[in-house]
Amino acid sequence: MSDSAEFDRFADNYDECLNDALAASGETKEFFAQARVEWLARCLKQYGHAARHALDYGCGTGDTTQLLRELLGSESVLGLDVSTLSLERARARHGGHARFQTFAEYSPDGSVDVAYCNGVFHHIPVAERTDAIRYISRCLRPGGLFGLWENNPWNPGTQYVMHKCEFDRDAVKLTPPEAAGLLRQEAFEILRTDFRFFFPRALKMMRPAEWWLTKFPLGGQYQVLARKPIR
Repeated sequence: MSDSAEFDRFADNYDECLNDALAASGETKEFFAQARVEWLARCLKQYGHAARHALDYGCGTGDTTQLLRELLGSESVLGLDVSTLSLERARARHGGHARFQTFAEYSPDGSVDVAYCNGVFHHIPVAERTDAIRYISRCLRPGGLFGLWENNPWNPGTQYVMHKCEFDRDAVKLTPPEAAGLLRQEAFEILRTDFRFFFPRALKMMRPAEWWLTKFPLGGQYQVLARKPIR
């Protein structure tokens, strides 16, 4: 995982940096976060999978952690991050509804029903990504689900946004097959890969068509939904 100091310096202006990079889409980070968690909730419903205990891996300042509680109907949500300053902001904003800890502070106990992760793995050094998947696997109960969201390097708009975003500029992106391959290495079963965010706000009248484009690999982001083996 990237060291704490790298993201501590963005703890107070993370939203500003990200929204500035996303301006070309006509949307803010809240729009994308809401849509990601709504999609994950839809997938969980299709698989009849309860999310009593949820994990936000790489939670930052905790805004999506709150969405997981609200939209997945989770009884408890745990947010984990490497940045101690970001976690301080998360506790101040959402500490009444979720727990926030560093990766070192939390001991995985196999109790999590659903793990969510967005835009984190492109910041993890390539040699450390397998360890990160193992850590998440230890957090999940047998049969638990992992929704791994990443920026799609096959989408030109995504390339532009990441280049413009200061903390994403030097990130090492993952293609969808690479993300799925990491999960398979740790015995996860790949349930589905979905692509989202095809149209900017200027073309929002076309967004209903996204329901039929989820397998077309040019959306701005993708989710690989995977299941930990029951045994």
